[in-house]
Amino acid sequence: MGATQVAVHAQQQIPIPPIDYAAITPVLVVLGAACVGVLVEAFVPRRARWTTQVALSLLALVAAGIALGVHARSGGTGVTTLSDALAVDGPTLFLWGTLLGLGIAAILLIADRSVEPGGAFLAETAAQAADDGDHRGPAVMRTEVFPLALFSLGGMMVFCAANDLLTMFIALEVLSLPLYLMCGLAKRRRLLSQEAAVKYFLLGAFASAFFLYGLALLYGYAGSVRLADIAEATAGSDRSDTLLFAGIGLLVVGLLFKASVGPFHTWTPDVYQGAPTAVTGFMAACTKVAAFGAILRVLQVGLHTSSWEWRGVLWAVAIASMVIGVVLGLTQSDIKRMIAYSSIAHAGFLLIGSIALTERGLSGTMFYLLAYGFTTVAVFGVISLVRTAEGEATHLSQWAGLARRSPLLAAVFTFLLFALAGIPLTSGFIGKFVVFEAALADGMAPLVVVALVASAVAAFFYLRVIVLMYFSEPAADGPTVSVPGAFTTAAITLGVVVTLLLGVLPTVALDWAGVGGFVS
Repeated sequence: MGATQVAVHAQQQIPIPPIDYAAITPVLVVLGAACVGVLVEAFVPRRARWTTQVALSLLALVAAGIALGVHARSGGTGVTTLSDALAVDGPTLFLWGTLLGLGIAAILLIADRSVEPGGAFLAETAAQAADDGDHRGPAVMRTEVFPLALFSLGGMMVFCAANDLLTMFIALEVLSLPLYLMCGLAKRRRLLSQEAAVKYFLLGAFASAFFLYGLALLYGYAGSVRLADIAEATAGSDRSDTLLFAGIGLLVVGLLFKASVGPFHTWTPDVYQGAPTAVTGFMAACTKVAAFGAILRVLQVGLHTSSWEWRGVLWAVAIASMVIGVVLGLTQSDIKRMIAYSSIAHAGFLLIGSIALTERGLSGTMFYLLAYGFTTVAVFGVISLVRTAEGEATHLSQWAGLARRSPLLAAVFTFLLFALAGIPLTSGFIGKFVVFEAALADGMAPLVVVALVASAVAAFFYLRVIVLMYFSEPAADGPTVSVPGAFTTAAITLGVVVTLLLGVLPTVALDWAGVGGFVS
């Protein structure tokens, strides 16, 4: 039999699965731009790389957003493609749109070269850095961070759209590995940055192992890795429940780690503090959107028929996350670590919406992710502007009297802290309101009471920073406020505007979040 006949015979035996290219165009654009970015690093002269990478990254995200809008307007939701590996439904489109918007804001922060002359990234070993762990040499920005960010963002988009656990695991690695590298590229405080990268890598490897082991056990139980097949097996099966319980436990641990939900949060404070601030903003916003998008899909598509087996456990996890976040957040003296513990408390609030297996729970949680993401990116943009000769001024004592040095920056930061606290007329208030309302409607009143108490306690450490900025005397040798460049200004402005609009006019985003449910 000739080679041609063999090929024809193989095609007859193995049907080629149909691919809906229109549905997955946003992912293809982002990952394709990441691959082009690698070629730029290889062939474009160094002096032209920054301009090329920034233009390529922003154009790719805008093009992916346009493709997403065209597909959504054409009514092409509720489809599965790539042999049912990806589900492009209403929640997927909302989460993709959120990730692309946050990606643009994060790329703007990463690209800034005015706050830190030459950029905040440097690819060299700790041994090559200065003796105090900082780099004070030529102002040359290393642009490898741009394709790494695009690869991570592409992995996040696949992660929250994955229709089977194997695809979800591959996407988890694609989004995580670039983040491990990005955390270690800080120009300032090199040793702290590389320590954060190592901690994130080691703990992330453990979490991936938990996820993969849980995947294997659920495959042994259901005979499939597809979420719909797992749901069907749990609805009625005479198999041993040991595999099911162990598989769900290990799988959920891996997902909760990526979402930085307490008590699986141990990486979060150290990594948030050590990573470059722009990368911290990217992680805090985009990774949480992707992780909770995956959690929502797993719980509502794959495990909804066995909710009685895991719901009580996740109640306890949500309470633990809120308590850990607010109690330990009160003790922090570093502002980046304080925001890290704030994110752990917010993860507990988000988990409440995820546990509510209703349409209101789904739409409320996705709206919360949108609101929290843009507020967080803007918060880290502001943090990057308060600086000393050694770099960013992250100790809370250094923020004393900031309102006298820069009234505008203090006012912006106050508004963002109000949003994180859930004060009315901000997106944070609407986000908490819709999540708690969905939980009450689903019979989780005790959990909502705990969340309200945690929100009240958390407001204290936000107000503490505001009191420091407005009612404390500035130190004579206190930090200066850098004049932000166009990129940082645009990122902060975008975050503030979205935070305000979602607090005053949330209807459009809520309506979009409520269009359709998951398909499988």
